[in-house]
Amino acid sequence: MNSKTITQIRPVGVPPENQPWADAWKTHPFLRDLNAGLLTPLAACAMPTEFKAGELIFREGEMANRFYLIVEGRVQLEAEVPDRPGVLVDYIVEGDVLGWSWLFPPYTWNFTARAVEPVRAIFFYGTWLRERCDADPALGYELMKRTTAVVIRRLQAARQQLVLTAARPVPN
Repeated sequence: MNSKTITQIRPVGVPPENQPWADAWKTHPFLRDLNAGLLTPLAACAMPTEFKAGELIFREGEMANRFYLIVEGRVQLEAEVPDRPGVLVDYIVEGDVLGWSWLFPPYTWNFTARAVEPVRAIFFYGTWLRERCDADPALGYELMKRTTAVVIRRLQAARQQLVLTAARPVPN
């Protein structure tokens, strides 16, 4: 794992309930209508975090062990291309989820994520949460349903970018 990325994960260090904006995770669209009893294990591994504009959040191919609920700001997802700049896949904004690879083997990031503008998010330890999902099938099923919807949206966004790229005129 790239140690540079690890330093980019900077939980603010104060429990979510002690930060004015951090309670937003409880009403985040990803968790809407989630049984209150299932919020408890999420609360145990939730931390507010922030990223500066231009800051790398994670890199394609690295170990995926976390995910984020975006509270504020914008993140660019890119597919890496050898010897070229990354190819835009999608923008992740307030109300979206960043990161689904923590839930599916081989647990490596499929895209690179970079803050386009300052980002506030709630960070969740995916590895720990995956263990809770194994122990609590109701939690696992709910997170799997919700995360699969995210995967489908990302796949559709990647497909749309592929179609737009293929439709561009080829330079002579």
